[in-house]
Amino acid sequence: MRTELVSEPGDPGRPNEDFASVGLPASGQGGSLVVLDGVTPPGDGGGCLHSVPWFTARLGGALTELTVSLPDVPLVELLSRALARTADGHAATCDLSHPRTPQATVALARWSPASVDCLVLSDSVLLVESPDGTVTPFLDDRLSRLPRSALASHTLVDTTLRNKEGGFFTAAADPSVASRAVTGSLPRDEVRALAALTDGAARWVERFHAGDWADCLALVREEGARSLVDRVRALERADAERAAPRRGKTHDDATVVYAELSPRER
Repeated sequence: MRTELVSEPGDPGRPNEDFASVGLPASGQGGSLVVLDGVTPPGDGGGCLHSVPWFTARLGGALTELTVSLPDVPLVELLSRALARTADGHAATCDLSHPRTPQATVALARWSPASVDCLVLSDSVLLVESPDGTVTPFLDDRLSRLPRSALASHTLVDTTLRNKEGGFFTAAADPSVASRAVTGSLPRDEVRALAALTDGAARWVERFHAGDWADCLALVREEGARSLVDRVRALERADAERAAPRRGKTHDDATVVYAELSPRER
């Protein structure tokens, strides 16, 4: 099989808060991919002594291990276990009840000889391509459906929407949030390729409308994940030069993971 991974910080002077991995079991049967997009903390640190990269590394590492070592356990349960394991690692030193305790969006996929399982939580994206070229996006669109007025300030978001009913959910300290994820499962022979993107890379479609999801996956397959990130950066620079600043970061951490399942494996 072919796999490719690119992850680039939005600001070279700041740590990359994304995490990405591809796990291939020693048995040679199946595999998994994990993509996390860490949520930048507030100025007070969110009640935690640890950085967001510390959190995403531990949560991502746990998910990588669990998705390949426990192939028969559903992804929702694995996310719950990984969150509990990560929370245990700093519960004694940090305020995990703080609404901005370290947290991340999640995109997971796991494949076996029989099936491909998918999970998305918050605004990272998972694209699934069928053998006929049809691309199906797995999206958690709760954040994008909220009115802009509800997102007017971090304080408003944190007190009324973040990890609350009627708002949106991220992977933080509460293992039960795993049940809020968008999930799906497909027969293995109906999947040719997978691509997972943090929202910094998904801007090519979602902010700049340079193509649709099928175009995005085709670009990654034909020109590589680096090409997608480079195109996003060029669009961000051009946008910043010609328009008033948009809400949010000019450049965001951008991560792309691509996995092409060979015909023999399918």
